[in-house]
Amino acid sequence: MNLPALTTYQVASTGRSFKPKGIFIARLRKNSRYPLSEPEEKRRFAKIKGHYTSLKKGICMPRIVSISSLKGGVGKTSITLGLASAALHSGLSTLVIDLDPHGDASTGLAVDETIPDVASLIANSNERAFAEEAGSSSWNSLVGKPTLLTNNPVTTGSVKVARGSARSTLVDRQEAAPFIRRFKRMAEAAADAYDVILIDCPPFLGTLSSMGWAVSERILSVAEPSLFSVAGTERTLRAIVRFQQESGISIDGAGVVINKMRPNDSEHRYRRDEMRSLFGELVAEPVLAESPVLQRAQGAAYPIHFWPDEESVDPAMDFTRLLAGLMADL
Repeated sequence: MNLPALTTYQVASTGRSFKPKGIFIARLRKNSRYPLSEPEEKRRFAKIKGHYTSLKKGICMPRIVSISSLKGGVGKTSITLGLASAALHSGLSTLVIDLDPHGDASTGLAVDETIPDVASLIANSNERAFAEEAGSSSWNSLVGKPTLLTNNPVTTGSVKVARGSARSTLVDRQEAAPFIRRFKRMAEAAADAYDVILIDCPPFLGTLSSMGWAVSERILSVAEPSLFSVAGTERTLRAIVRFQQESGISIDGAGVVINKMRPNDSEHRYRRDEMRSLFGELVAEPVLAESPVLQRAQGAAYPIHFWPDEESVDPAMDFTRLLAGLMADL
């Protein structure tokens, strides 16, 4: 994917710059008729399927993406779940590593609470624990079923989960470097098991977030269109720069995902435009609208792409566009 010149993000405290490569825009035409006829579906998904086909050919490492925000309440976990839903609907083998001690992503994925949690997997002597001991999401039972998006569902795809729990706070109190090395070895050992790994990071910077960032090809900073969230996004990008400087680990790129947008709200429009001005092409497309149906689906621990309500179609397509653009950029 040919990318335009990217905005250089200046860090005032250090004078150094951060030039991430995280611009991923997948502009796909929308159609108001669902389910799609076969010709319409082929046209709509040709670009997306091409990305996934090329992704699966000769892959030596899964695509690893951290979803982060140093401000709580912006919908970070909702983005993780939406991307996992898009991956499942598209037939990808996905691992969600829930590093947030609240474990909300694990709850949304309806994973059995008796499976080992992420703290246990990290402490495990088995470096292939992510490949061999992660639990299955109940979402997997939906694979192959028709949805409002398609009458021709894929019959492959799965979501596995490294379950989050409060026990992971014990890891966050430890020195980061040994855990980063351990986490990287585990991610490398899982390379043959997954197409994409999504890491739901906690809303604070410590050992857990450092582990997620260290293994990631991209970091998504989630923001809502509000004053405090704009400031939180700036803190997150500065923290990424500091992390690279202090750890010596290079992160390929980052992107800003604007979430919970209300297009008719003048304040939201102002803050959206402000973020585009501040962060330039780091702001990913599409901007994700506030969506009551997304909350209903996640409240039922159900993937948005399989939710049986026509209101779910637009948010589901937005997550598919976001994932397709992200995969094309990696």
